[in-house]
Amino acid sequence: MEAPPDNDVLWARALHFQHGDGSPALQGVSVGVRKGEILAVSGPRGSGKTTLLRCLSGMVRPQEGEVWFNGAPVHSMGPLKRERLRRDRFGWIDTAPVLVPELSAWENAALPLMLRGTGRRRAKTAALEWLDRLDVDGATARRRPHELQHAERQRVCIARALAVAPAVLFADEPTAPLHRADRAHVLRTLTTAARSHGITVLLATHDARTAALADRTVALLDGRRVRTVHLPPVAGTTVAAGAGGTSGTSGSEGRAACSLSA
Repeated sequence: MEAPPDNDVLWARALHFQHGDGSPALQGVSVGVRKGEILAVSGPRGSGKTTLLRCLSGMVRPQEGEVWFNGAPVHSMGPLKRERLRRDRFGWIDTAPVLVPELSAWENAALPLMLRGTGRRRAKTAALEWLDRLDVDGATARRRPHELQHAERQRVCIARALAVAPAVLFADEPTAPLHRADRAHVLRTLTTAARSHGITVLLATHDARTAALADRTVALLDGRRVRTVHLPPVAGTTVAAGAGGTSGTSGSEGRAACSLSA
């Protein structure tokens, strides 16, 4: 069995996963993620991005293959151990905001901290700081989810994920519910916070503007890693002609075109 590289906080080899109807979601995907790296997982809808994040986070077990976190085999852990790992070391931002309806916005953002044993006052302070950075003011923070706009609920979910300073943050299309004008600010807050706190980020996206913020991009198509995929282009960039080719761009533009070795 091949040992995970020492410099990879997350490492996966030959992941296979099928949906309940038998359709393949992952077909032999391997990936390594370094500590503190922001990795974009790009591809069109249905390419396997969410399934890859769910396997890497221990939310589901791959049907074949291995997943390692800091040298620990996530793929062979039982359900309770994987649940503790997700609670204590990982953060998750879903595409759709899911909050506890009986709690206020700040209480939702503080909930994971309190579940870890942090005192209410300290958890509230941390939650309010993150909500403020995401433009959720004090009055809004006191409201319950049904009183918030959809975009405000998503900001609360992002603050909740960041407040615990996770070792790894999994973000599945985190700005999809936001208006275009809000996306850039929220993504800057997310990536700046990750870099300043040494958080490793896996960011699933089908948008080139989002992928361009990452340090590196893994491209998926039909559950397989490919060299390039078509994404909505960033202004002024050239997206490669097709999967398996290479892009003529460089820097963030090259990352937006999702060009990499298979």
